[in-house]
Amino acid sequence: MNSRRIISIAKEVLKVESEAIFQLIDKLDSNFETSIHEILNCEGRIIIMGMGKSGIIAKKIASTMSSIGTPSYFVHPSDAFHGDLGMITNKDIAIIISNSGETSELIQLMNPLKRKKIPLIGLIGKHRSTLAEHCTIYLDTSIEKEACSLDLAPTASTTATLAMGDAMAVALLETRGFDEKDFAELHPGGSLGKKLLLKVREIAHHDLDVPFIKSSTTIKEAILIISEKGLGVTGVLNEEERMIGIITDGDIRRGLTEQGNELFDQTAGDIMSKDPKSIDENILAITALEIMEEHSITSLFLYSKPNLPKPDGIVHIHDILKVGIR
Repeated sequence: MNSRRIISIAKEVLKVESEAIFQLIDKLDSNFETSIHEILNCEGRIIIMGMGKSGIIAKKIASTMSSIGTPSYFVHPSDAFHGDLGMITNKDIAIIISNSGETSELIQLMNPLKRKKIPLIGLIGKHRSTLAEHCTIYLDTSIEKEACSLDLAPTASTTATLAMGDAMAVALLETRGFDEKDFAELHPGGSLGKKLLLKVREIAHHDLDVPFIKSSTTIKEAILIISEKGLGVTGVLNEEERMIGIITDGDIRRGLTEQGNELFDQTAGDIMSKDPKSIDENILAITALEIMEEHSITSLFLYSKPNLPKPDGIVHIHDILKVGIR
């Protein structure tokens, strides 16, 4: 088979699957709206069930719904029939996924589920089917044909079902008013979660890791402290242990360029920059990064409490970038 034929096959598959999704638009009716309101009013959880490829789609829909504020989980039909029905309460809602509408493992669960008197929402490809008749709400996910040339392998049918699940999930998200902050709460490990939740104190250096020298410290000693702490900066304290300035490795390099060895005749107080930038340790890490970029600096000293004589933390720009905030 030549490459042109392979590309032609791929294009046909994508065409068939995209058409299957597009055709769902005209199949949306009041049942879809009813299903959304049922889920919104659900006091329990959303149970999603399917066998084979439909089971894989069910897992994906459950994961998507859970991630955007609708607690859901997948229950395998066979496991449910052998004891896991106990996971389902009369406050839950079940979503049943089947292209044929005749999946035996699901059919055998219909009466047990009905005895729990819970709503049954069916994402089913055949309107005239056993499962469609059992469901209290039927959502039509039928397709004209599979993308497979044999019209057998679940391809367009699973794509259409997944798209319907996404439509439900997004409708729920927007109806609930689920926003970025809510999303971050459920995705604390993701980049958005870190931007919206990560406090600078969580990634900062504290206590003995914070570099300080006295204003009377020699430049040679200052260089040693800056190198030892590895942050490219040190705070400068007066005799009352109050921070009055900072020295950066850039200050040292510029001093050597302009003054040569005469730089070593001076003290930290002679070359320090006064009024260094500092922040409250409870601000977001992304805000700290924005401050650094605005002022073209690479470190910020942190205060855990107002009116402390000296900061008790420091954060370097690399600390922020290292955790994936950009």
